[in-house]
Amino acid sequence: MKAFMTYYWDVLRHHYVDFKGRASRKQFWLYVLFFLIVFLILSIILSFFGDLGNILYSLATLAVILPSLGMAVRRLHDFNLSGWWILIGLVPFIGPLILLVFFVLPGTEGENRFGN
Repeated sequence: MKAFMTYYWDVLRHHYVDFKGRASRKQFWLYVLFFLIVFLILSIILSFFGDLGNILYSLATLAVILPSLGMAVRRLHDFNLSGWWILIGLVPFIGPLILLVFFVLPGTEGENRFGN
């Protein structure tokens, strides 16, 4: 559990709106896993608070949009792709599948134009 938290909090503390550099597959998926666990627990707890819980959940979601978007862009950089490729996710049905393939496959070996 500590490894999940380390990657998640590192992104929130040091890379909050960081769209530069690369993110490894391990870093990306540990961030996603911890994110899902935290928000599942948060949704269960806040469901007891009614409308206030919905507002708090929405605020928490807004707080992690930019770091999550930055993590996805840095993962695309690991393939030597521009961060603008994230927009392919807007294409119905096929776009999210293409992004999922990029997120699952290993990135380029060695250095690319986005760093080590």
